[in-house]
Amino acid sequence: MKLIVGLGNPGKEYENTRHNVGFMALDYFLGNISYNEKFNALYTKVKIDNEDVLFIKPLTYMNLSGQAVSRFVNFFKISTDDILIIQDDLDLPTATIKLKYKSSSGGHNGIKSIINELNTDEIPRLKIGISNNKLISTKDYVLNRFSKDELHELENVFPQVKDIINLFIKTNINECMSKYNSR
Repeated sequence: MKLIVGLGNPGKEYENTRHNVGFMALDYFLGNISYNEKFNALYTKVKIDNEDVLFIKPLTYMNLSGQAVSRFVNFFKISTDDILIIQDDLDLPTATIKLKYKSSSGGHNGIKSIINELNTDEIPRLKIGISNNKLISTKDYVLNRFSKDELHELENVFPQVKDIINLFIKTNINECMSKYNSR
């Protein structure tokens, strides 16, 4: 079983904000799918290429994302190698993607929470760049909505994000990094 986690904050007020790019990626991948609620997260289970895949959006707000993730991991006995976290990254230009494995939180509070709850930094991650504006506070910046141009850039990269998720489901993070980090 694989677990794909899109990070974000719940609620209409956070839709299309930079911190919610993980939620947006799941929405693009899954389309108009209905979610159930369990362990303080929205989730759906899909069979892809004979693999059961759980997709979750934690409802705990970003800073406590690890609580929801760890409950799914423990309940379904999922190896951390079979988890893919989709997160925003301030250090990458908007709509740039990078895959990581075995790395620190980089100051991302959602990732910090997941690392603390799972007691490891060996968690596959798909980072989607949201750029940075050092003229405003990080908190205000990540909670601001994307501009129309930025949304267009994301729409152009989401097909690649979908391909990465599909490859991860079929293989592993090393295959994904080998194929997509060299571009």
